[in-house]
Amino acid sequence: MELGMIGLGKMGGNMAERLRLAGHKVVGFDFSADAVKKLNDAGSVGVSSLEDLVKNLQAPRAIWIMVPAGDPVDETIAKLKPFMQKGDIFIDGGNSNYKDSQRRHEALKQEGFGFVDVGTSGGIWGITEGYSMMIGGDEDVVERLRPIFETLAPAADQGWGRVGPAGAGHFVKMVHNGIEYGMMQAYAEGFSIMKAKTPLALDLTQISEIWRYGSVVRSWLLDLTADALKKNPTLDGLEAFVPDSGEGRWTVFEAIDLNVSAPVITESLIRRLRSREDNNFTDRMLSTMRNEFGGHAVKKS
Repeated sequence: MELGMIGLGKMGGNMAERLRLAGHKVVGFDFSADAVKKLNDAGSVGVSSLEDLVKNLQAPRAIWIMVPAGDPVDETIAKLKPFMQKGDIFIDGGNSNYKDSQRRHEALKQEGFGFVDVGTSGGIWGITEGYSMMIGGDEDVVERLRPIFETLAPAADQGWGRVGPAGAGHFVKMVHNGIEYGMMQAYAEGFSIMKAKTPLALDLTQISEIWRYGSVVRSWLLDLTADALKKNPTLDGLEAFVPDSGEGRWTVFEAIDLNVSAPVITESLIRRLRSREDNNFTDRMLSTMRNEFGGHAVKKS
């Protein structure tokens, strides 16, 4: 099957290569000339414009968009539409807000286009491990894309599926990433507690390896943590600055709207926000209040 790919960064480029190796024709576009050249050198077709991307695909076309959430997705779709025709499919494989995906699906369907939202997990490892794909959209449109999903997934019948109508794919991926926030926070806190128990001189790298096998807390995330500790056991040179890409916030907002208690995910998001605060004002306020009501000592810089 043929597929257009817009956005040839680490994840998009790896997805294109996995498809090529399975025999699919991939036509890719990126603003980075180096990324386009890399795609051409690998044996796929790299082009320098969206018009050329569409021209190199037979109708009905399917174009996978891997650009940042928000306006870039709308802008990309708007630029593509003049070159496309009814029956062509837009696939948003990024981390868009599910409400945007619902809006785009409705608008494009009225114009005769298909739209599928694919919440995609797998990162840079997907080229070898396969990608987990949570898909939202009309059943017939998703079915047309089955060969693509079966190739990108860990196995043809594993790691992917249509989870519901338009927006459902990105909604499920949003919750997936919220859970990921909580898991990462729990691992980080646990390893911090062990590091602080200096009299026991615990080897965190060794412990992470022990936990990887047979333990109820084993996971791929722990595998990656163990690899990171092998490379840098003391995390030298790293700043305690943790960004968030939006999905954790959206998960917390949805939990509030739905009256669902989600304290772990919420606190893990708050901890990420706090990691970015230099000379944290909240903690300084706590310190001065303790001093005022109890005369407790205050550390001054």
